[in-house]
Amino acid sequence: MISNRVSVKLEQKIAYVSLNRPEKHNGLDKQMIVDLVKVAKQINKNSTIRCVILQGAGASFCAGLDFNYVAKNPSMIMRFFLKLPWTKDNMFQRVAHIWRDLSVPVIAVVHGNCFGAGMQIILACDYRIATPDANLSILEMKWGLIPDMSGMTTLSQLTRIDIAQELTMTGRFFSGTQALEYGLVSKVSDSPLVEAKILADKICQQSPDAIAATKYLFKKTWKKDTRIVLFWERITQLRLLGRKNQRIAMKNALTKKGNKKDFIDRSSF
Repeated sequence: MISNRVSVKLEQKIAYVSLNRPEKHNGLDKQMIVDLVKVAKQINKNSTIRCVILQGAGASFCAGLDFNYVAKNPSMIMRFFLKLPWTKDNMFQRVAHIWRDLSVPVIAVVHGNCFGAGMQIILACDYRIATPDANLSILEMKWGLIPDMSGMTTLSQLTRIDIAQELTMTGRFFSGTQALEYGLVSKVSDSPLVEAKILADKICQQSPDAIAATKYLFKKTWKKDTRIVLFWERITQLRLLGRKNQRIAMKNALTKKGNKKDFIDRSSF
């Protein structure tokens, strides 16, 4: 799973996905958008992968959409903005929101610049660990635009409306430390990749079916009516009960000798 713009390394059931255009601070061009979506789809089909760490090569995570490239290739805008009738998103939205749709947790490692499209990609991840001095911005206002790569979905779940509006309307830059205060990153660390690896290892020790079910359940129920939440709780639990990984988890929890059995590959959820 390696492409021109995105590299992938599989290690101990963790997929390390790197945006690989460092000379442009990982600015998104047509090929990088296509490759990111392709890689995410490949990960979702690989039942041995239990967690994803998403990072950027070089000095930055992602400086956003490469507008110099777009200016020279204007047809890309219409092609990626149009949505097929049977899909829920267009290509611009999919490159970010697809990480939220994966069955496995996705941890974004944020350093350097993270602007516009890069910001919307990390917001669609399950966890965001940033360096304190990371430089972030919802930068679309600079170009006379609004965030339209699923940012409205994720911003509304992570922060207050006044914070979201102010950052969107001004396009101002803020640090990783400030992003933590706003609820837009999960944690700050001088070594975000190390922290991400620790978290990913802990996730990989759990039942992959239960982890996938947890992500699915929160996506279905977050900020929904109580009756709907209780319904999806029951349905999701029923899909877990009695499965082989659930039985393994029970045996592991009851064992006193420390010789715990490893889980089988995750089932589709």
